[in-house]
Amino acid sequence: MSGRPRAARGAKAPPPPSPPPCAAPAERGPAARLLGERLRRLREDEQMSLVDAAALIRGSASKLSRLERGESPPKTNDVWDLVRHYGLPASGYDEIHELLGQMRLEGRARKYEDLTPDFLRRLITLEGQARRIRAYETHVVPGLLQTKEYARVLVALATGAGDPVDISRHVRVREERQRLLYRPNRPELIVILDESVLHRPVGGPQVMRDQIRHLRSLACGNASDAHIRILRFDHAEVGTAPGFPVTHLQFADGGPAELVYVEQLESADYVTAPARVRRYREVMDELMERALPGRESVEFLDERIEEYERRASESDPLRAKPAGV
Repeated sequence: MSGRPRAARGAKAPPPPSPPPCAAPAERGPAARLLGERLRRLREDEQMSLVDAAALIRGSASKLSRLERGESPPKTNDVWDLVRHYGLPASGYDEIHELLGQMRLEGRARKYEDLTPDFLRRLITLEGQARRIRAYETHVVPGLLQTKEYARVLVALATGAGDPVDISRHVRVREERQRLLYRPNRPELIVILDESVLHRPVGGPQVMRDQIRHLRSLACGNASDAHIRILRFDHAEVGTAPGFPVTHLQFADGGPAELVYVEQLESADYVTAPARVRRYREVMDELMERALPGRESVEFLDERIEEYERRASESDPLRAKPAGV
């Protein structure tokens, strides 16, 4: 005999257990939805059914339907197979490249969602969609321009994290954000740095020297469309500059023309009201006028590099030892 209790005579057997609920589809970003919508319109223009179009990528109608709703991450080969069969003109390929690139950026942001708050993940997505980014920073080098060591020091200070793994993952988020500066359809980036950013010795003289060298390389190189401008202490009207960081993003046709991101200690304000956006845009224009021109900004970076190089030499006993001693 088994130890299982018997049901009383005439009693109804208990209903079978309910199957576990289906997992909700993973939330996709706006690029996945836009790409899916674009593919759906192309299919409908060709008057193809889901079944017929799905056969082009050796899939089912339900798979293609999920792709068109932005619920399922598409394979890049599947997207281009569909684009070719739908007969999209070559002039439309840049849009597909752009959406696929944005999807990869959104995917990387979700990979680190336990480290990045919602307001920052939204900014990462918007940076990937922008055609022009103007940023004014008052305290530290912006994340898009930070070297690994500079970022490592800031992360450790901001989070109090002593775990090297946690610090490394935070730094990796910043490194992956920076990839957009080197892609073919990269945005133009203009960064206005308050002079104090370059005097604040984050991580010590060697870290700062290398960080400013990186800024100079970006400002003088052709690998990215980055422009670095310095707002000096001694400017006559510097007192009217904001005391907080401001990021102004402008977008191509097909969405909002522009918005402003103002980050606080534990939150951020996304400004979209036209009157407020216009005021922030005017502020950014004024800061650009007051900042040093490009060549003079690079010369100032050179001065700071020399200063931190001197400090690094003085802090290194071997390098500071007089000759012959």
